[in-house]
Amino acid sequence: MEVAPVLMALPVLWLSARRFPLTTLSLVLIALHGLVLILGGAYTYARVPIGFAVQDWLDLARNPYDRFGHFFQGFTPAIVLREMLIRLGGIGRGWLLATLVLACCLAVSASYELIEFGAAMALGQGADEFLGTQGDPWDTQWDMLMCLIGAASALLVLTPTHDRQVAAIRA
Repeated sequence: MEVAPVLMALPVLWLSARRFPLTTLSLVLIALHGLVLILGGAYTYARVPIGFAVQDWLDLARNPYDRFGHFFQGFTPAIVLREMLIRLGGIGRGWLLATLVLACCLAVSASYELIEFGAAMALGQGADEFLGTQGDPWDTQWDMLMCLIGAASALLVLTPTHDRQVAAIRA
């Protein structure tokens, strides 16, 4: 289930590449996010080896790879949604665009948490393993916060580069 977004995105990207080419920045971020999802799916997020290394390095109580994944759940979609809103929605740069991007990223994150909840209810005893909460009762809230931080970080750091690339595609 963790890899499903990759399996859905690849055909969509391939089929739409000619009519609606994305910026290089969006494509690179999608590829990186795909790798994050595949790695999390291969080990389950609570058991990704690099997460254990970071856990030891920072003396954390849990493997932080899940938090990293949720950071990327905001970081990548922020740029892709921004591009779609500019190019398809005709929304200009500024506070409205940033607000809509952040709200959409949070909506996606909340929807994913509800899907996780439904899957956990269906799995019963396997829910803890699937959810990867690692005993944290606030895991859902932390996941959504990390998504918001990721989206805001992407907008703050990548907007100038993204603006140049969007302008180049329009030209």
